[in-house]
Amino acid sequence: QLQASGGGLVQAGDSLRLSCAASGRAFGRYNMGWFRQAPGKEREFVSAIRWRDGASRYADSVKGRFTISRFNANNTMFLQMNSLKPEDTAVYYCAADRSPRAVVPTARWAYDYWGQGTQVTVSS
Repeated sequence: QLQASGGGLVQAGDSLRLSCAASGRAFGRYNMGWFRQAPGKEREFVSAIRWRDGASRYADSVKGRFTISRFNANNTMFLQMNSLKPEDTAVYYCAADRSPRAVVPTARWAYDYWGQGTQVTVSS
């Protein structure tokens, strides 16, 4: 089970830190990621992190502003979001990939477990 939290209503330029708590499985050995879905749009990749060494990937739209991290010991993942923009407004989902991939995936289909989502709203 994955539980995302930390969303809220902020102004452009502000920061938020999302958390994803994993329980019930060996999520510490799964690659994990963040996706987001804005109204009327497809769910899109935001960032992902490899369980083995913390190697990360980012969507071009958030590179340099967002930072993903995780603590395998307590199965928790974070997304630090700085310099938020109105176009970052979306429901953010955390996800876990149980396959032992060497490269963390960016495709939705690669992820097996999903959290319920947390709303992030950025006003201009």
